[in-house]
Amino acid sequence: MGESSERDHGLPGTAESYWIATSPETGFPPLDGDGRVDVTVIGGGIAGITTAFLLKKAGLTVALIDAGRIATGATGATGYTTAKIASLHRLIYAELIDRLGEEKTRQYAEANQAGIEMVASNVLEYDIPCSFERKSAYTYAESEEGRSLVAAEADAARGLGLPAAFTEDVPLPGRTYGAVVVENQAQFHPRSYLLLLAGHLPGEGSYVFETTRALDIEEQAGGVAVKTDRGTLSSDYAVLATHYPIYDRSGAYFARMQPSRSYALGVRIEEPFPDGIFINAAGPVHSWRSQPAGDGELVIVTGAAHGTGQAADTRAHYRSLEEYARSVYPARSVDYHWSAQDYITADRVPYIGRLAAGHDRVFVATGFGKWGMAAGTAAGMILTDLIRGRTNPWAEVFDPSRFREQPEFPDRVRKQLEAAGGRIEVEAAWFDREIKAIPPGEGKVVELDGQKVAIVRDGSGEVTTLDATCMHMGCTVAWNNAEKSWDCPCHGSRYDADGKVIGSPTVRDLKEKEIVRR
Repeated sequence: MGESSERDHGLPGTAESYWIATSPETGFPPLDGDGRVDVTVIGGGIAGITTAFLLKKAGLTVALIDAGRIATGATGATGYTTAKIASLHRLIYAELIDRLGEEKTRQYAEANQAGIEMVASNVLEYDIPCSFERKSAYTYAESEEGRSLVAAEADAARGLGLPAAFTEDVPLPGRTYGAVVVENQAQFHPRSYLLLLAGHLPGEGSYVFETTRALDIEEQAGGVAVKTDRGTLSSDYAVLATHYPIYDRSGAYFARMQPSRSYALGVRIEEPFPDGIFINAAGPVHSWRSQPAGDGELVIVTGAAHGTGQAADTRAHYRSLEEYARSVYPARSVDYHWSAQDYITADRVPYIGRLAAGHDRVFVATGFGKWGMAAGTAAGMILTDLIRGRTNPWAEVFDPSRFREQPEFPDRVRKQLEAAGGRIEVEAAWFDREIKAIPPGEGKVVELDGQKVAIVRDGSGEVTTLDATCMHMGCTVAWNNAEKSWDCPCHGSRYDADGKVIGSPTVRDLKEKEIVRR
């Protein structure tokens, strides 16, 4: 990303996250050989950086490792967020009370509120220039049917101790039918915030290692060994904060989360944006906020979500979102567009805690369901307490072991992954016709001799052929024509056009498929 999409995809604006475009590149070194620390934290998003920061502050030595550059995430998390720091998560509290009871739902609310206050405290204590602003958060109804939903949410949230109320006054254009509003929420520039926190990590036996891909974890008596492509880190504990756990043989996360992609535009409008952060209550999600942007105000609108790898034309989702945004506000320009990937858990509550029963030295933070800024910060607080052997008041509701059924990693998947790659003989004229049907710069999955092959033609017409088998659990990848990537519809693994890993849970590249013409 970073090139103008007007040129690449016929879409307006620069194909880059505003947060990445307006913050410095990092240059932490890769791991060079083996080492030892108290805790290895895998994943350089908000959950991983906050956990590492709090652990070091508590006196432990930490190694934070990331497969790419911290606070970016090619899969789409912290570097691609809307950066709302909120405990109002569309409509959730009435539902959680019905399903989990008031005590656990209060834990959820209090943890997210504590996450907001932790960010605010760090901004103040370390004087972080990250455009932190307090805002009221609105979930607004767009129909009479929605009014009762937001009114019930206001009652539920207020009963849990949140500063919530029902209001008829929603300062957005167009007809609304009331909203639940929670005061004293916040927004910020996430990379500016996290890069400063990460800058406090190196030294006194702690490290940040970038371009270091974790491949596996070996649990040993009294500790763990995190195996990477650049060496092995031994530690007392490991934290998986990798968006989706790369190490999953007992927790069955593959059966308990669904990946979702959504889209964002950075728009300049003709009038001041109202004070607040906004999301609609029902139907297709539309989310709004503004961001001070040097020479004015950038309005960030998000939506057009779908299951990862389950859209035939991802560019159409950007166009649909732009059409919607322009129907609400006259736009002078669309300056940026980007997409994000999130994981939705089975019960909409993140998984934060020990990986699974019997895995007392491996911890996880995942499944933030598009609300990772406050909850990811709370995850750092919870995991720091658990690793230090302390009781945390919110840990129960997020405990990953709350689901008793643990599906096994299927043996057929191992065999399928072992069989990936190889060669196929095909009739030359037929194959050439298939290739010519793929426009330059595009990809397609085709079936050849009963096997699925991922084919890409680059801009000059050169062809790459890959086995379409995702190297995580054997699903078939799909072409993402907006991001020029291969995306897995099952668990959200992502690969670049050449099959190189750009997003977990996979840690292995797609295998080459040799095509022999006859």
